[in-house]
Amino acid sequence: MSGGDAGAKAACFTCHGLKGEGDGRDAPRLAGLDAGYLHRQLDDYANGRREHATMREIARKLGDGDRSKVSAYYASLHPGAWPVDARNPAGARIYDEGDPARGLPSCASCHGESGAGDAANPPLAGQSAAYIAGQLTAWRDAKRNNDPLGEMRRVSRLLSPAELEAVSRHAASFPPRPPEVPATSPAARRADPRSDASKPRPHATGSSRRGE
Repeated sequence: MSGGDAGAKAACFTCHGLKGEGDGRDAPRLAGLDAGYLHRQLDDYANGRREHATMREIARKLGDGDRSKVSAYYASLHPGAWPVDARNPAGARIYDEGDPARGLPSCASCHGESGAGDAANPPLAGQSAAYIAGQLTAWRDAKRNNDPLGEMRRVSRLLSPAELEAVSRHAASFPPRPPEVPATSPAARRADPRSDASKPRPHATGSSRRGE
């Protein structure tokens, strides 16, 4: 609420909301995300692997202990209700099935059929289409480089501009889910080489299931 050593103008709630819900545009939802994942993103903002001038300045003023505390706080929050985009059929096909002919894996193979993510991949459910599209663009333009296996960089460059927009809109149609285990992610989670984009796991094609 106060910004700590980064100063009041850098208080997290000014962009990410009082309940970590995000702003529905470029500032992502933080509530309910994995604590280890959140800590790693702060680390990567600070070291430049993820480009964002404001977040870089803030992260550099937060020590490791403060990064852990704020990550655990947001991980403990219930995502709550938030408006979601309408389902996008063109995006659903890419999300559910990918395009094997181009070597494009499905988004569901890593982020889940309902966008809930898993131990190594962040959830997309509850994020805005603008934020998701912005991150795909950042991967494509090499402005985000915290993907050790290079999967997101490769995927983003296989998408046409229209496909990128469509799949972002579809991913934004999944409602957020509450954290399964509040604030219990191990510190080792931050060093997991699969964080951000893991090796795709086997996935049966089919329609996305939302709100299960």
